[in-house]
This record gives sequence, structure tokens and C-alpha cells, in this order.
Amino acid sequence: MADQSPPAHGTAGFGPREPLAARTAWAVRSWWLTAAMWTRAMMSYRASFVMMTVANVVITFLDFVVIILMFQHTDSLGDWTLPELGFLYGTSAFALGTANLFVGTVDALGERIRTGTLDTMLVRPAPALAQICAERFSLRRLGRPAQAAAVLGWSLVVLDVRWTWDRVLLVPVLLVCGTLIFAALYIGFASLQFWWGESGQLHHSFTYGGATVLQYPPTVFAKELVAGIVFGVPLAFVNWLPALRILDKPDPLGLPAAFRFASPLATALSLAAAGLVWRAGLRAYRGAGS
Repeated sequence: MADQSPPAHGTAGFGPREPLAARTAWAVRSWWLTAAMWTRAMMSYRASFVMMTVANVVITFLDFVVIILMFQHTDSLGDWTLPELGFLYGTSAFALGTANLFVGTVDALGERIRTGTLDTMLVRPAPALAQICAERFSLRRLGRPAQAAAVLGWSLVVLDVRWTWDRVLLVPVLLVCGTLIFAALYIGFASLQFWWGESGQLHHSFTYGGATVLQYPPTVFAKELVAGIVFGVPLAFVNWLPALRILDKPDPLGLPAAFRFASPLATALSLAAAGLVWRAGLRAYRGAGS
């Protein structure tokens, strides 16, 4: 079997001494060009695009309908009100939906490895990761973040919060950091398919499953689970910990207040870990010889 291992640096078209900024810019441009190509193809069928987007919004809104129905029988859940759960739901679903929009197709990596079509990406003058993340890019995936943004906007209007400067700043920070953390989880767990081709369900359990957990307050879960998504898989930094500061809620684990502002650090560590797993996977990959 031919050895189709990529360059050691994992990015086609660049030498090992190429500045990181230049490689990042080329990866973003490659993603953009690939996504634009798929968008032009999809917009040839505009009626289908509109119908699929509307259907996506309606289907994802049913998740929040379940929460609304629960509050027909109670005034609070774990000492959190409906608007507060709306904030958790909106931030979690927005972060997941945006990450899925930009990098969600990376979960097709396993199929490309099994069929040998990953080889064709590795010989192109563009980063393989950017190509995989943009493959079959679809604007209909905007339905989830759009619906989540609507719920989040409603919650921000009705919440009884004393908006200090740090609370105001935390909202966009947690949305950006949450999106990047989910993107790191997409890439990191998808990269496990270089060694374990059937890891797709594991990947979904930490992305879609993790987002579902984050839609509910940490006080309804066992402390062991909460600790696991703080110190293990850093899902708590997507919205739980920042929300404790924004909504002035007590921390069930009694962690230092600095943890509520640590989402950028958790994001950097998550992206670094995902990048290391991806590069290790590329080095371990042996092509199909096609």
C-alpha cells in the first residue's frame, strides 16, 4: 500500500518555516473559496433552500418548546426561571449551530478515509482540514443559530439582570468562545477516525449531546457530571460558567470566581488540543494509493 502521508506540518503548499499567520490566512481563504463554490451550487435551487431552512428552524425550535411545556407545571427548574433557561438554551444552541455551519462536515472524515478519497485532498494546494470543513457547505444550517439567536434575544429582553460592563462583555465573548469550543470538539473527535473509523457516535455524544446538557442549569445534574465538563471536556465554559456571572447565580462546585471569566483560556486550550490530534492523525494516516 502506497504511503500517502502528508507533509509533517500538515498543511499542503507551505514549508515548515512558513509563519503561522500566513498558514492560517490561507486556510481561511481555502475554506471560503470551497464554501462559496458549494453555496453557488445550492442557490441554483432557491425554493429548496428556503423550504429546508424554514424546516430547520421549525424542527430546532421544538427543543425549546419542550422547555416551555415543562414550565407550564413549575415556576423554576433547579432555581432557574424560564428566561434564564432561555439564555442557556440560546447560547448553547447558537454556539453549536454556528460551529456546525462552519466545520460540521468534518465528521465525514471517516468515510473519506474508508473510501480513500482523502488522498485527493492531500495532494491539492490547500489545507486538507479547510477542504473537509467546507465540503458540502450549506446555508440551510443557518436555521439552528438563527432560531437560537431569537430565543437568546427574547431572554435578554425579559431577564432581570443588572447589566454591568463585564456582564455585557461576557455575552459576545461566550458566544464566540462557545462556537470555537464546539468547533474544536468537532475537529478533535472527528480526527479520532484516523485510528478508529467508527467513532462517529462518540463525536455526536459530545457535540449534540453536550449542547443538550448545556440547555439546562448545572444545579439539576450531579456534581460529578458538572465537574467532568469543567475539568474534562470543557463544555461548561461554553455557557454555564459565564452564565453564573451574568445571571448572578451561585456556583454548585464553589469554584473561584476566575473560572467564570476563563472561557477564552479554555477555548485556546481546546483549539490547541484539536490541532494536535488532527496533526497526529495526518502523520499516522497511510493513503489508499489512489
